[in-house]
Amino acid sequence: MISIKQFKEFAPHTKYAEQWHSTLFGAQTELGGGTLLNDYDINTPKRVAYFMAQCHHESGGFVYVTENLNYKASGLLKVFPKYFDMESAQRYEKQPQKIANRVYANRMGNGDEASGEGFKYAGKGLIQLTGKDNYKRFAMSLEITPEEASEYMQTFEGACQSACWFWEVSNLNKFADAGDIKGMTKVINGGYKGMEDRELQYARIARMLGI
Repeated sequence: MISIKQFKEFAPHTKYAEQWHSTLFGAQTELGGGTLLNDYDINTPKRVAYFMAQCHHESGGFVYVTENLNYKASGLLKVFPKYFDMESAQRYEKQPQKIANRVYANRMGNGDEASGEGFKYAGKGLIQLTGKDNYKRFAMSLEITPEEASEYMQTFEGACQSACWFWEVSNLNKFADAGDIKGMTKVINGGYKGMEDRELQYARIARMLGI
């Protein structure tokens, strides 16, 4: 549905356009010659466009498959005002492990800040799967351990499959079919961070697909 030329135009900053394109849109022997996206029913122009737009935003243009939490104090106050004041932001800045353990503690199945699970289960994959509960559910779907899932999500195949899995179990095709980018962003992000860029990426890929 998207040619390699179109993919490179859509994500010009990734060094691995061929690998991403092949994993998402190439025929897979283990899927009987079908594609990964088709296997998860991401199979109409609108569904593909919304999926690609969200993945583009979450991965920084198909560049990152692990969450970047290397914030300065000012960034922590802007992005995570619920968890930091000026004093704590200055103590935590530029320490991704400590930041993750604080902001992801006691939610999404994670333990408290001292458990280290916030960082262990921080965002990975193209859509930044986050939290112990999501890791466990994804791992169960593949009959592997959460630790193995964490490693797998840092490969091309795992980064793509985890995004497709989350899209399916979250019923995001419903939002794509309705053209509800705000609704799907709430599910993916937990809020509406980056809406302007998500909308921009959708507009770009939609033009390429003639939507």
